[in-house]
Amino acid sequence: MTAPATLEIRSFIDGRRMSARQWILTVLCFLIVLADGMDVAIMGFVAPSIIGEWGISRPAFGMVMGAAPIGLAVGAILAGSSSDWFGRRRVLLMSVLSFGVFTLLTAFTRDPMEMAILRFLTGLGLGAAMPNTTTLLSEYLPERSKSFLLATMFTGFNFGSALIGFVAAWLLPVHGWQSVLYFGAAVPLALFPLLCVALPESARYMVVRGVETDRIRAVLSRITGTDLSGFARFTLKEEAVAAKQPFAVLFTRAFALRTFTLWVTYFMGLLVIYLTTSWLPTMMKDAGMSIDRAANVTAMFQLGGTIGAVLVGLAMDRFGANRTIGAAYCLGGVALVFLGVGGLQSAWLALVVGIVGFCMSGAQTGLNAFAPGCYPTLARATGVSWMLGVGRLGSILGSSIGGLLLSFGWGFEGIFSALALPAVLAAGAILLNGLALRSVVTDDAGQPAQARG
Repeated sequence: MTAPATLEIRSFIDGRRMSARQWILTVLCFLIVLADGMDVAIMGFVAPSIIGEWGISRPAFGMVMGAAPIGLAVGAILAGSSSDWFGRRRVLLMSVLSFGVFTLLTAFTRDPMEMAILRFLTGLGLGAAMPNTTTLLSEYLPERSKSFLLATMFTGFNFGSALIGFVAAWLLPVHGWQSVLYFGAAVPLALFPLLCVALPESARYMVVRGVETDRIRAVLSRITGTDLSGFARFTLKEEAVAAKQPFAVLFTRAFALRTFTLWVTYFMGLLVIYLTTSWLPTMMKDAGMSIDRAANVTAMFQLGGTIGAVLVGLAMDRFGANRTIGAAYCLGGVALVFLGVGGLQSAWLALVVGIVGFCMSGAQTGLNAFAPGCYPTLARATGVSWMLGVGRLGSILGSSIGGLLLSFGWGFEGIFSALALPAVLAAGAILLNGLALRSVVTDDAGQPAQARG
């Protein structure tokens, strides 16, 4: 029987088992996100040592803590969305190289201003990495297991953040804070050559951008392990869009409410996560805990998030993404109240911190896995990157406001109990997103999907 001349890529990927190269791509994206998580969280673990060595105040060091999140926001919006124009692979390679180099240079800084500048530049690369790993992998995963595999990939972020905590606890007392930054730089720099060899471009992106058929065939054949020589044309069926520019798609009638609710949810979630991971070690040290004890307790947040991400991903495939993510945020709010009321001297401190991480990081990871499916290929990286970029304002606020609240006399109980409010607001926004998606499905019922090729 003669093979058809046209192949629809999405149905082809959904209708077959994952190949070895698809699994390799999943592992590579996991490692990128792991390196990203290490370098994002690294300053929270070394901050107490730097503050003590340089003899500066906590509010003054807030400039350094907030610099990387600002860079993350700019990098996500500019470099992240640029992959809808220049390709996922190219932008992703440059992002990994840049945040590795700038993390290394940060170890040689001599004052807060130099460190803040380099942390901003590091953030540019970090900000571009996350939306592109999400987008690239989502475009090669079958729909039936996409939420679980994307969520599992994102456990790399939690694992990386936890790993750097344990590394900090090991290196800080003996080798100083610079050694932790050396380690944080070594991982992405060692990963870069491997990515140059093994990272593919997205076949869906190439179809949308009208790349020559031979190149699409070669890439798709290699990643799926299938002989596609019998196909002369590749197409992509997706929800029709009313704009030709990626950014404009985000605010068309079909996508505007999805965009707004994703932004609000991501902002609120990152506000909670960054305030917790950035300032919890310092508050514990001020309460009399050793640096290694503070680092280990904070690392429990990331370990809890790693477990939560996997279970949230499984629940998303079974019970629906919006309801699952919303429930996790609500439970995270309850756990934050228990954390604040229990206080730093609680015997259950490490366990409660782990539960907060389970709920909040689990929900945030689920949101990262969910977002690519809200947009078509034409604007997928732009949609995800703007969610990450705008949402990063929450990380900027969370990283910077901790020192300010402490200077105003807020205690541990007040800060963490108050964080329950943004957790609940995140839950409400993602549930509203679910209503928006259901209304679009109802409006578009029976309409044909758009085919590109």
